[in-house]
Amino acid sequence: MQVAKPVGLNAPAIKYDILSAMTVHALSGDKHRQRSILRIIALITTRYNWRANELSIGREEIARLWSVNERTVKREMSKLRSMGWIAVKRPAARGRVAVYELDLKQVMIDTSEVWPTIGADFVARMSDSPEPGTNVVPFKVKPPAPEESDGDIWTQVQAILHGRDPELWASWFRHLIEAERAGGAVTLVAPSRFEADYIHRNWSERLLAAYSRIAPEIRKVRIESSG
Repeated sequence: MQVAKPVGLNAPAIKYDILSAMTVHALSGDKHRQRSILRIIALITTRYNWRANELSIGREEIARLWSVNERTVKREMSKLRSMGWIAVKRPAARGRVAVYELDLKQVMIDTSEVWPTIGADFVARMSDSPEPGTNVVPFKVKPPAPEESDGDIWTQVQAILHGRDPELWASWFRHLIEAERAGGAVTLVAPSRFEADYIHRNWSERLLAAYSRIAPEIRKVRIESSG
């Protein structure tokens, strides 16, 4: 699935569509979902840089915006990361707050069930081919990879990764092997040290988010090489 970047002439419409999908998705759920999504919308509308896909904000400021304490912020941000909606782009350092990024692709996948509620025109914009002369890329959800066994956690995780981005899955995740799962951690083995280091650096949070959907007890993903 490709997601149009909210920049250029079509930026306002794309932003409204993303926020509309998030809002209606929140309203279709219970109070806990509504509160979580309202909180992330507050961060988007007050501090998010759409062009750079960066949310640069400290825990203290988030607590003030949400009218909560920092412990609640820590718990809520962890929840949003496990959903795959938000990831740490650059961790906090001395004198510098953390920078987060939003995974708009995951947001649109998770909200796709409410698109018909918004309207047929919304579904058409999200699903149809782009019109000639435009640079709008549709939010088209591709089917997940076939599952070999409903009871096999790693197979289900692979299906989630494939469904989100088949090309990325084929390039980096397809040849991973689950070596161990215990004590809230899972160890995956890549064919080479280069692949292990690259996946750990760039995709470990995506792997953890996929695991969290199937096995919430998993809180850490380790990537090792077969060598």
